Amino acid sequence: MVQIVTLDEIREVTAKLDLVGPIEAGFIAYSRGEVVVPPVGELVFDDPPGDTHIKYGFIKNSDTYVIKIASGFYRNPELGLSSSSGLMLVFSQKTGFLKTILLDDGYLTNVRTAIAGQIAAKYLAPPDISAIGVLGTGIQARMQVNSLRTITQCRKVLVWGRSAKNVDNYKRDMEKDGFMVQPQKSPADVAGHSELIITTTPSKVPLLKEEDIRPGTHITAMGSDTPEKQELDVGILGKADYVVADSLCQCRGRGEISKALAAGHVKEENILELGKIIETPDLVSLTESSISIVDLTGVAVQDVQIAAAVCEALE
Repeated sequence: MVQIVTLDEIREVTAKLDLVGPIEAGFIAYSRGEVVVPPVGELVFDDPPGDTHIKYGFIKNSDTYVIKIASGFYRNPELGLSSSSGLMLVFSQKTGFLKTILLDDGYLTNVRTAIAGQIAAKYLAPPDISAIGVLGTGIQARMQVNSLRTITQCRKVLVWGRSAKNVDNYKRDMEKDGFMVQPQKSPADVAGHSELIITTTPSKVPLLKEEDIRPGTHITAMGSDTPEKQELDVGILGKADYVVADSLCQCRGRGEISKALAAGHVKEENILELGKIIETPDLVSLTESSISIVDLTGVAVQDVQIAAAVCEALE
């Protein structure tokens, strides 16, 4: 029989799990070539703006494979709805039969994305952080910052958003979580006073320019997960000491790296993959002036690993 798991059950189980290890192991397996991940399937909508991603794959010689459908519709909060929705389907790799339906409404996608940002900062952020900069005010703008609690003692957040109301809501919510939040007038103001910047918007035009980024800055860019989106000027990647892809294959066609490759500001042979850095941290040697960028486009192996962890805990 197919097991159907509700969002409440998923939240309860996930809260008890340490998922950093499984997600790191997934990135390592991916970079070793031990994972099968076909190209992303996606639907992009204009009115209202939104997109749906279909990501799927498996780790070779494991028990299951996963097909994930996740949507983001950015005006949903105006209707009193979450901007995220979706589900994960877990199949037996031995028989092809559907084993489990995880009705997570996009929750597991949000969790694994936040953990990827935590991992990026773990290996590439500077040790001394006076302020965390955030572009955007949505789900990831919250979850990414909260995920950094184990990485840095910094609780000062500089935030920019397009809507003053959303910024006010963000400030209220994050201060309840123990952060000191200071709204900023522009993305450049955020970058001017932050050593760790997280970009979480669906922007299709660069929000940060090359001259905005100071030496000694780390950027986790996770908003541009389709070919149309872009949050960073390509010159930023050109001046960076380390440019890191969650998936070099995916980043050739989407995310910040794709734009910089097309413009000739970075060369593919100089791009590192996150899984290789996790496996061999000595690939990165940060100095006080190093600039690092991790481009998170979202890889199906993250879904495979978090789904497997949840299913194992349920069993």
